Amino acid sequence: MHAAKPDWIVKRIPYGPDRKEIEETLRGLSLHTVCEQAGCPNLGECFCNKTATFMVLGNVCTRNCTFCQVSKGTPLPVDAQEPEHVAQAVKQLGLKHVVVTSVTRDDLPDGGAGHFTQVIEAVRQTCPQTNIEVLIPDFQGDPDALKTVIAAKPTVINHNVETIERLYPEVRPMADYRRSLELLRRVKDIAPEIRTKSGVMVGLGERYAEVIQVMRDLRAAGCEFLTIGQYLAPSKRHHPVVEYIHPDVFAQYHADAEKLGFSYTSSGPFVRSSYRAGEALRS
Repeated sequence: MHAAKPDWIVKRIPYGPDRKEIEETLRGLSLHTVCEQAGCPNLGECFCNKTATFMVLGNVCTRNCTFCQVSKGTPLPVDAQEPEHVAQAVKQLGLKHVVVTSVTRDDLPDGGAGHFTQVIEAVRQTCPQTNIEVLIPDFQGDPDALKTVIAAKPTVINHNVETIERLYPEVRPMADYRRSLELLRRVKDIAPEIRTKSGVMVGLGERYAEVIQVMRDLRAAGCEFLTIGQYLAPSKRHHPVVEYIHPDVFAQYHADAEKLGFSYTSSGPFVRSSYRAGEALRS
């Protein structure tokens, strides 16, 4: 059963010329965004500010996470023109910081790592001054796939643990908490100059102390940037919202994260992994 929504879970959805421009750009280049596919509550704000998180490798995921709105099933073949199209969109929109994520593609031999590299290279060639952040899947723990992405030297590598370890069987049945931590640790071991980032949702049934333990685990893996946001169920078929976390608790999480040594933390009901992502590098 889903918890009742409190007053603070209300967000105005703006619409303006910049939002229209970004929507037309995305459609014209046949690009997907996680903003749209995952039903992000910040879509209107971000589109009106001419920012978006590009979702590559199609819009169908091979995993069955119970929190996510992205379509699940058998993906279409990879679009070879997508890297260039992302680069064109970054240039047209004048983005100084771009976030590129993907559906999980367990059907591909490298999990899509090579495609991520092509996107990074295309954006860097077209917009050399743009910071590139990639939000990657776990590549089923394949170290070579991860090394492929690291070799392309994005500015930030983000990989979300999403929730506490105890809830993984319910929320992320095809993922592994320790495997995700190991991915972040390997990035810092191989390329310490690349900034690492992870995100956590709350309200899924976790306890406060368990979230603190996730923070400790992330710091032990060398993670530098952290986002914490309220889980919002896309539908009644998805994992229920067990609790709406009060803004004061988000403020306390922020304070705890700072004490643990994260160099940047964003914590609040509407915070998402890619929300105002460029701020982390300016902190």
